Amino acid sequence: MAKTKKKRKTKHRGNALGMVESRGRTGRKPTSSEKVAKGKKTTPEAGAARPNRLDNPPTWRNAFVRAVFASIAFFGILVLLLKRPMAASGMVAVAMVGFYTPLGYFTDSWIFRRRMKRKADSA
Repeated sequence: MAKTKKKRKTKHRGNALGMVESRGRTGRKPTSSEKVAKGKKTTPEAGAARPNRLDNPPTWRNAFVRAVFASIAFFGILVLLLKRPMAASGMVAVAMVGFYTPLGYFTDSWIFRRRMKRKADSA
């Protein structure tokens, strides 16, 4: 009796080196007007430049999040690589959050003021 569920065979892809080469474009070539229309945005505000992230003033929240990530990384280094006790490493990590949050905020605000001053001088 013949098999009823036979696996479909796929076309062998690749060459002797095992590389698969792409076929390239198979449809018609776009006209010059289609090429130009593809590059342009359709919405009116899409042409406006995206605001620079560095132009936003610093926030305490961003400084806190950055401090938390830095302290988590440092906690991992202390526990996994330096084989320090978890309790002591946790206390150091909490102290780092308390120290790095204001340090990061004031550093960001100093950089922000300097950037705005240079931007005002160049304009």
